[in-house]
Amino acid sequence: MPPRAPYVVPALKKHTATVIMAHGLGDSGAGWMSLAQNWRRRGMFDEVAFIFPNAPMIPITVNFGMSMPGWYDLSKLGRDLDFEESIRTQDEPGILRSREYFNTLIKEQVDNGIKSSRIVLGGFSQGGAMSVFSGITNKEKLGGVFGLSCYLLLSDRIKNYVAEDWPNKKTPFFLAHGLDDDIVPHSFGEMSAKAMKELGMEDVSFRSYPDLPHSADPAEIEDLEQFLGKVLPAEETAGL
Repeated sequence: MPPRAPYVVPALKKHTATVIMAHGLGDSGAGWMSLAQNWRRRGMFDEVAFIFPNAPMIPITVNFGMSMPGWYDLSKLGRDLDFEESIRTQDEPGILRSREYFNTLIKEQVDNGIKSSRIVLGGFSQGGAMSVFSGITNKEKLGGVFGLSCYLLLSDRIKNYVAEDWPNKKTPFFLAHGLDDDIVPHSFGEMSAKAMKELGMEDVSFRSYPDLPHSADPAEIEDLEQFLGKVLPAEETAGL
């Protein structure tokens, strides 16, 4: 079943940039719209449109095969899952299908006149993992990529999907993870950032947050806010 249409929070001023924010397993785009609403209330990112896509309903093995919103299938979760084991059991066909959908969202923005360098892709958990994978392998030069409480997908073969000229080798990537995450262990995020740097990526930052489980908190969102402000400056100052 194809995903439902995304939720969109339009720019308040001239639309010059777009943030695509993907939710985690079992959630929907509506679950993260409060981010944009908070920034709107504070008069921030007025030139930015926010897109919150909805994952399709698919059978999820860890959910006893029952269908729920997901970007790809998962067979295991939690602290007992080994990082190397997680690589072996990843749903490569599902990941690649979702990557194509994310690429479609990016292309729609470019076709509407938004420069790819003014597009940021990001997400939480599964949505973060998909954003990081899609960002690394994208054929368009993006403005930035962020992943909250997530990990690097297909890390043992991701080079096979990177474009020859690797337009996002120098693109800023922001990864954030709670130290008390019992769904996607903090070590997964830490090892993912290390693997990305070893891959040759030149601008990868990783932040850890004490007492934070598989969720987001104000300190993390403030860091994300600063990241977005850096990679998506207002158009009138973007070239200065």
